[in-house]
Amino acid sequence: MFILYVLVFIFGTIIGSFLNAVIYRVPRNESIVYPPSHCANCQHELKPYDLIPIVSYIVLRGKCRYCGNRISIRYPIVELLTGLIYLILFVYFGISIKSLSYAFLASLLIVISFIDMEHKIIPNKIILIGLIVGASFRLITINYGVWDYIVGFLVGGGVLLLISLLSGGGMGGGDIKLMAMIGLFVGWKLTVSTLFLAVVLGAIGGVALILFKIKTRKDYIPFGPYISIGCVISILYGYDLLNLYIKLIRG
Repeated sequence: MFILYVLVFIFGTIIGSFLNAVIYRVPRNESIVYPPSHCANCQHELKPYDLIPIVSYIVLRGKCRYCGNRISIRYPIVELLTGLIYLILFVYFGISIKSLSYAFLASLLIVISFIDMEHKIIPNKIILIGLIVGASFRLITINYGVWDYIVGFLVGGGVLLLISLLSGGGMGGGDIKLMAMIGLFVGWKLTVSTLFLAVVLGAIGGVALILFKIKTRKDYIPFGPYISIGCVISILYGYDLLNLYIKLIRG
């Protein structure tokens, strides 16, 4: 079993390497398949041994082999994060459609989070892919019920849309579409949990950023990463949190 865990982690880091290309290229409207991986500074095409997840960054000490330009720490972080999330999902859900569905969703959330942090946008292309794949998973598992996920789609997008309307545009359109997409993957109960956690985490994170003077009150603070973190926590512990909340209400 240990070997299987290692293989799942390695597979996740390889996917993470691909996600790095998506994170870099999609906001720039570049193809994610052509040209092949290359240094953003000197444009030199990278060799397979330059692209070993995490290991290449450590061996090269965070610099391009060909021009010495500094490589963003984001690359090994995304690879490590993807590997860990894939491993955790495998431990929790084993080899299953649910595990595959959540792994795909997690991959999209990683891409969305890092793009939102750097470019302050949530690309429609990523959301569209998520909606198509999410709908496909619902068709595959239609015997297990589909209304839960349709309601999740409506609740996820509807709540944030309502907040946006009431606040005069205080909630971005990308966040609204992101929550709708999440609802299609996780169902309405975990969507509610995700919304709650995102608000709490967003409030804590926003206050921390302001206190440490990383951001000011006037600066844009991306909400996408908080939604994504809330979603991953909900996938793993959402039902436990909801049950705990219900127990607290009932006394």
